[in-house]
Amino acid sequence: MQPFDTVIRNARVVTAADIFSSDIGIRDGRIAALGLDLAAGLTEIDAAGRHVTPGGIDSHVHFDQPTGDGLVMADDFSSGTRSAACGGTTTVIPFACQQKGQTLRAAVDDYHRRAGDKPVIDYAFHLIVTDPTPEVLREELPALIAEGYTSFKIYMTYDALKLNDREILETLSVARREGAMVMLHAENSDCIAWLTERLLAAGLDAPRYHATSRPMLVEREATHRAIALAELVDVPILIVHVSGREAIEQIRWAQSLGLKVYAETCPQYLFLTADSLGCDDGFDGAKCICSPPPRDAANQRIIWDGLENGSFEIFSSDHAPFRFDGPDGKKAHGEQASFDKVANGIPGVETRMALLWSEGVRTGRITAQSFVALTSTNAAKMYGLYPRKGSIAIGTDADLVIWDEGQTVHLTNAMLHHNVDYTPYAGMQLTAWPAMTLSRGEVVWNGEPQGQAGRGRFLACERPAPAQVRRRQTELPL
Repeated sequence: MQPFDTVIRNARVVTAADIFSSDIGIRDGRIAALGLDLAAGLTEIDAAGRHVTPGGIDSHVHFDQPTGDGLVMADDFSSGTRSAACGGTTTVIPFACQQKGQTLRAAVDDYHRRAGDKPVIDYAFHLIVTDPTPEVLREELPALIAEGYTSFKIYMTYDALKLNDREILETLSVARREGAMVMLHAENSDCIAWLTERLLAAGLDAPRYHATSRPMLVEREATHRAIALAELVDVPILIVHVSGREAIEQIRWAQSLGLKVYAETCPQYLFLTADSLGCDDGFDGAKCICSPPPRDAANQRIIWDGLENGSFEIFSSDHAPFRFDGPDGKKAHGEQASFDKVANGIPGVETRMALLWSEGVRTGRITAQSFVALTSTNAAKMYGLYPRKGSIAIGTDADLVIWDEGQTVHLTNAMLHHNVDYTPYAGMQLTAWPAMTLSRGEVVWNGEPQGQAGRGRFLACERPAPAQVRRRQTELPL
């Protein structure tokens, strides 16, 4: 019998369902055997009883995404995927964003050029639909879904990205017919614009007023509307980066009716608050401007509860990397720019996994199995990558993380590998960090970055298994 390329000994294996002790035999980049006392491998790694989880799937990241307004994302597919690997993530799904007036195909082709030979780990693409012309909906979107771009995002805010309700319905109808998964950024654009105008007119333009311009009710209303539109079309949806109680209440209500409404949340809603945007009129709070904004400590507790009670299927980073200093990031419009002119988003692809393992699993807030489901397995299933990705089983890709636990890790930006000049989580004391990350059986992190640029493979996604929201008594002609 052909020897194993690598054997990981004495692993405490964690999947979304189980925890068990095992050796892991790897051959040709895939898991070939699980069991005790496996035959020798050409390379031997001793996990020494440490937890071993599937490599993370960060299904909401932004790398080298064109913005159309002069801003430049700090991370491309090289630095972004390297940073992800160092944090225990082995698959990322960024967004090929259609510009208004552009075709979807042009956006996909451009994004493949941007990826080029840079990725260190495997990757797929979501689409962002901003201009759903009849041709896009009739021809381009169905063709791209069939080619493996089986998920796309719709915005309900931002002038350059948002769709109106009629456009959302038309796009959801294509998703229903073609079996795609739709992600929605749910915030009421008109409410935000109305509040922003009044805040600026009153001279309230510091970063902290970003949160004032986006209260929970604008997320609540848009979440409710998104659910209603999806119910009308009879299609599953995922509400992304949910920030707090009011949106969760809408999602739980929909789920209680049997609607296929899923939800995603992010580290900023567990570890940041509105105070992170500043308690005075200083500009430093611009580092934490993201949308929806962080809420308060009470909402942090509600998000933690939602991670364990089934409100959320996905825990992503929403990595949106803009440098704080420099001419094309947070200060692109000046060092005292009004909050509405500040680049929107924060970094987090490298810290996502360690934050949740340290502050979730090790504190007992969530189980290790829930961690795996939230950071890997559910995303693999939702976006058509399972069973190749998202689990530890015979035949799956050998994407694995061996965890160091128990020693205090003082989180600083200097220890990270992204191209951003800050982390919003600096100063946190964590008790877990990836000791080693393997991507298809190859070590890409062992205290130092190891993976070579270009080794990452593009993944065409399968269409998720068909799932109707509910069975109608009278079918509409959709």
